[in-house]
Amino acid sequence: MDPMGQPESREGEQSVLPPGQRPQKGWPVTHYGPVPKFRPERWEFRVFGALAETGGRDRWNHEEFSALPYTTVVAGLHCVTKYSLRDAEWGGVAARTLLELVPPAPGVTHVMAWAEYGYSANMRLADFASESTVLATHRDGEPLTAEHGFPLRLVVPRLYGWKGPKWLRGIEYMTADRRGFWEERGYHNLGDPWREQRFSYQEEPGDGPEL
Repeated sequence: MDPMGQPESREGEQSVLPPGQRPQKGWPVTHYGPVPKFRPERWEFRVFGALAETGGRDRWNHEEFSALPYTTVVAGLHCVTKYSLRDAEWGGVAARTLLELVPPAPGVTHVMAWAEYGYSANMRLADFASESTVLATHRDGEPLTAEHGFPLRLVVPRLYGWKGPKWLRGIEYMTADRRGFWEERGYHNLGDPWREQRFSYQEEPGDGPEL
């Protein structure tokens, strides 16, 4: 069990792929829309929504965010298009570190990850709080390239890759679920690769808000 009361997924089993996935050599570039230009003087990361009343810091510029505690996680990345990267080392700020720095209010159940161009991806708080979730700046010791999300992308190994947006700019704490960009366009609201939750027609009652 993780500290949010949910069973941990099997993303730690690096030698085993989720059903329907194939190992991938190299790292394909997949995203919707253009690659944004990074402007460090304008870049800001923020946490907002249902925050605990702590009065703590909730936003950072690029220099400040880069100074936050750095961690690495070895985990797979599973794309809904059926390829998987295995044993990648992701470096950055652990989601649990962010939750400690900016605690959610007691009633928070979900988060929305916000990226450039208004892209969004929703997930349960338990998925975001998994020990393998990281706000990544590096892969295998090298900074991310612009095409792969520089300066910041969310990596949530226990969910399909679309749940981890490139060019991440903020996290919203929510007291009720709300569908993100692809979840409004036919992708499964939960996105667990071990259950092959790819598309909304597979959803069962309680898996998400009505479309």
